[in-house]
Amino acid sequence: MNIHLIDIHGDIEQLPIRKGFGKGLLEAGKRDVNVVAACADLTDSTQMSLFKAEFPDRFVEIGVAEQNLVTVGSGLAAMGKIPFVSSYAAFSPGRNWEQIRTTICLNDRPVKVVGSHAGVSVGPDGATHQMLEDIALMRVLPNMVVIAPGDAVEAEKATLAMATDNRPTYLRLAREATPVITTADTPFKIGDAYVFKPGNDVTLITTGTMTYQALLAADLLQKDGISAEVIHVPTIKPLDAKTILASVRKTGAVVTAEEGQIIGGLGGAIAELLAEECPTPMKRIGMLDRFGESGAPNELLEHFGLDAKHIRLAAHSVTDRK
Repeated sequence: MNIHLIDIHGDIEQLPIRKGFGKGLLEAGKRDVNVVAACADLTDSTQMSLFKAEFPDRFVEIGVAEQNLVTVGSGLAAMGKIPFVSSYAAFSPGRNWEQIRTTICLNDRPVKVVGSHAGVSVGPDGATHQMLEDIALMRVLPNMVVIAPGDAVEAEKATLAMATDNRPTYLRLAREATPVITTADTPFKIGDAYVFKPGNDVTLITTGTMTYQALLAADLLQKDGISAEVIHVPTIKPLDAKTILASVRKTGAVVTAEEGQIIGGLGGAIAELLAEECPTPMKRIGMLDRFGESGAPNELLEHFGLDAKHIRLAAHSVTDRK
């Protein structure tokens, strides 16, 4: 089991996860001349601007043409390049899923699709821009790897790992500044999940921005006399079944948490795994088959039940069912 203890006490820096991607892409470009980038008129927002400034001859501004964005990426990959293509997740994969399916996944091209501004924490942009279905959309595609980093530091590591991985990959990024809970020494490997806090009574399985909320919930549960194990799952596909099953067999109760639709997302992936390998009392935290709303990010997380308080309540519910 991959165990790396995370301390969330004291002063915690907050950075947008997308900034970690921008730094990682720049470094990947320095390491390999075959790394190229293309964007759909959102270069600053997706933080591709760093790469563009350093390597203008290896950057293509596609414009507001997301379907073209990924097909160009597939062509670049066919010619031996390592293309990163970025836009808002609402538009890529939201608008161009068929082109991703046919030109990238069907041909098994190692294009790196970067969807920024995902989840309800996009905030005031509202339901049209709060992409909640992307994990499900990309997880279902054959050959596609799906990654949702927990903070900016992990996003940088994930980007560097993607650049040396010869598979189609989707990288999910949040817009707002979020707590930086990992360090340069925290391990990251595509396909691995990590125990950030050991426990015995319930397993909290989370991804992306929700891992911090799960760690807060674990602290609250400890005061309630419940020992919660927190597993961070940055790679939703392929899933680290070994780490997850080892924890679940120990605790006998599971809560999943994600900033997206629970139908087909991380919660769906865990439910599928447990149904086949280890049926267990389970509660899923996520968007309950509805769209988002405009509002402040923290207000929206509380409104939709995506915060530590609601994870705590869900943990009580599943432990009562053991």
